[in-house]
Amino acid sequence: MKKGIAVVLLSGGLDSTTALYWAKSEYDSVVALSIRYGQRHVKELSAARAVARAANVKLHEVSLTLPWLTGSSLTNASLRIPTMPLKKIGQGGIPSTYVPGRNTIFLSLAVSLADAVGACAIIIGANALDYSGYPDCRPPFIKAFSVVAKEGTKRGSQGKPLKIVAPLLRLDKRGVVRLAQKVGAPLELTWSCYAGKGRPCRVCDSCKLRDKGFREAGLEDPAA
Repeated sequence: MKKGIAVVLLSGGLDSTTALYWAKSEYDSVVALSIRYGQRHVKELSAARAVARAANVKLHEVSLTLPWLTGSSLTNASLRIPTMPLKKIGQGGIPSTYVPGRNTIFLSLAVSLADAVGACAIIIGANALDYSGYPDCRPPFIKAFSVVAKEGTKRGSQGKPLKIVAPLLRLDKRGVVRLAQKVGAPLELTWSCYAGKGRPCRVCDSCKLRDKGFREAGLEDPAA
């Protein structure tokens, strides 16, 4: 039995696209939200639009100007994107690709949208196994923000809590790829590379983790 309306944070990458198609199988209606926050390339936003069209879901797009985000290599093109060995990704502290407060901001916007449209859940493709070590992708953060969504919304005040759901949180990338295949996610439309050039660079952390997932799942990456 499906569960009402869900808002899905959609970046256009492997994880968020899988989360979107998972949500389509679990909820009556899905609304997507993409955010331009000053990232060094917009290819992921183009991918998000393509995925939303393929999924036949309404996509809201928000643009933010956050001038203090100069220390992240995802928002400052003069900084080098790290290329850690695969085995060290997520093990050497927080990488330069960390964007301060990103998921806090994203979830806050999603809470606003969800409360406005009467959604019962926000879906985020956060992953805490095969990931780069970002603190806002861990279970304690998701749990804490669920309290915020419950206590700080009209829906919550009426006794109808707004849930934060992270269906990929405890999956490795192989598990994500397999779930994507199960729910029919169009992975050929997705973009994960931090570099944002004509083709995936295959050396940034995101590319390496994506390659690992497909390789361990025994599948070819249709977007490679």
